[in-house]
Amino acid sequence: MKQFHRMILRMLPGPFAAWLIVLLFLLVMQFLIKYLPQLVGKGLPFPVIGELILYNLAYMLVLAVPMAALIATLMAFGRLAESNAYVVIKSSGVSFPQLVWPVYVVGILLTAVMWVFNTSIHPEANFRARNLWQDIRTAKPGFDLQAGVFYDGIEDYRILVGDIPPDQPNELIDVTIFDYTEGARFRTDIHASRGYLEPITDGNTLNLVLFDGEVHRKRPPGSGRQDRYERLGFDRHLMRISLEDLTFNRTDPTQGRRTDRTMPSSEMIALVDSLEVTVDRGRSTLTDILTDLGTGALTHREIGFPVRDDAQIAFQTTVPNRAGADAGNLQDRSGQSLAERERNDFIVRSIRSARMRAETTRRDMIWASDQADRYRVEIHKKYSIAIACLIFMMIGAPIGLYIRKGGLGTAAAMAVGIFMFHWVSLANGEKFADRGLLEPWLGMWLADIVTGLIAIWLTFVVWRDLRTIPAPALPRFVTRWIAPERYHADTPPSDSSPEIA
Repeated sequence: MKQFHRMILRMLPGPFAAWLIVLLFLLVMQFLIKYLPQLVGKGLPFPVIGELILYNLAYMLVLAVPMAALIATLMAFGRLAESNAYVVIKSSGVSFPQLVWPVYVVGILLTAVMWVFNTSIHPEANFRARNLWQDIRTAKPGFDLQAGVFYDGIEDYRILVGDIPPDQPNELIDVTIFDYTEGARFRTDIHASRGYLEPITDGNTLNLVLFDGEVHRKRPPGSGRQDRYERLGFDRHLMRISLEDLTFNRTDPTQGRRTDRTMPSSEMIALVDSLEVTVDRGRSTLTDILTDLGTGALTHREIGFPVRDDAQIAFQTTVPNRAGADAGNLQDRSGQSLAERERNDFIVRSIRSARMRAETTRRDMIWASDQADRYRVEIHKKYSIAIACLIFMMIGAPIGLYIRKGGLGTAAAMAVGIFMFHWVSLANGEKFADRGLLEPWLGMWLADIVTGLIAIWLTFVVWRDLRTIPAPALPRFVTRWIAPERYHADTPPSDSSPEIA
C-alpha cells in the first residue's frame, strides 16, 4: 500500500511544477502584450517593470495553481491507467479510496496555502500593483525626438527637428525651439541649422549644442519704454534643459484607499460587521419614524404612503397651542380658527420632515446593505477559489483513470474544459450576486458545489466500478455515458438485423 502511495505522490510534483511554470509564462506574456504599449517610452527602470510583473503574478497564481493541480492529477492517474498499474492495484485488493486518500491530503494542504494566499497576500499585491500603475500612468514619456514632430514632453519647451540621420541619432538638422520659460507673451524662438545632443551625465540635464542659428525674443519694457524685440545670431549656442519632469517618481506603496479587491479578508469581515450595525441602526430609526407616522410596520421601500386620520389626531392632542389662549377665538375667511390652522401647518411640516428623514435613512440602509453584499461576494470568492484546488484534484483522479492515456494533449484538453466550466460558473455567479439576484455565498459557492458533486459522483463510479454492473441495473442514459460499449453489447439485436449462420 505504501509503495502505491509513494508512486502516486512521486508522479504529482513534476507535472504540477511544469504546468505551473507554463501557465505562468503564458499569463505573463498575455500581460506584457496587453500592457507593454503603456510601459514603453516612459524611461522606466527595469526593476520597476519587474516589480510590476511580480505584483501581478499574484492574480496569475490564483488562476494557475488550481489548473496546474488539475492537470497534474489527470496525468498521474492517466499514467496509472495507461500502464495497467491500476489493474494490478485493484487486483491486490486496494480500493480506490484507499489509493487516492494521500492525493486528498495534498489537495487539503494546497487549499490551506491558497487560502492564506488569497485572503492576505493577493489583496496586498493588488494594492501595491494599483499604486504602481498610478505612478506609471502619471509619468511623462522619456526624451525621444522624432523628425518632423513637435516634442512637448518637457515643460515650457517645444522642440521641432527637421531630420535626424539614422547612423548618428545625436545629430540634429534644422532645429526649432520655442521657449516659454518667461511666459507666452515673451516667448523665445531659437532656430539653428544643426545641433548636437551631448550625453546626459547626471540624468536630470539635457545639453543641447546648436550651430549657425538665430534667437528671436521679446524683452519686458524698461523704465518707461515699450516692449523691445531682440534678434541675435550665433555660431555656437549651448542650452541646458532640465529633465526633472521626466524622472519617474514613486509614491508610498502602502498609502491609498483600498477597495474590495485590495483589502484583506479580515478587514473586509470587520467592515461587513460595521455595515450590518449601520443597517440595524437604520432599521430601528426607520421603525420609530414609521411608528410616529402611524403605520406601525417597517416597509423601507414604501415611504410615500398616506397618513391616517388617527395620526393627525395624535399630533393634535400632543402639540401645544403655541398661538396662545386668545388665538382659538380668531378665525380666518374659511371659518377655521388661527390656532387650528397653526396646528395643521405644524402637523404637515412634521409629517414632511419625518418622510424626508425616512427617505434618507432608507437610502443609507440600501447603500450599506449593497456595500456589505459586495464585500461578502469578494470574501466568499477568495475562499471558494482556494477550495477549488481540492475539488479539482478530487475530480482529476477518476477522470484520469477513464482517459487511459497520460499524454499532455488529452490531460490539457480535459483540464481546460473543466476549468472553463468552473470559471464561467464562478464569473456568472459573481455577476448575479453583485446584482442582487443571488445570495453572495450561493453565487460564489455554486461553481464549487456543482463540480464537487460531479467529483463525488465520479469517485463513487470508480470506487464501485460501475462499468461492471449490467446495463439493466442502471438507467439507460447513465449506462450510455459510463460504458457505451457494454450498453451496445447488452442491447438485443432488432428483427431487421441479419442472422449469422
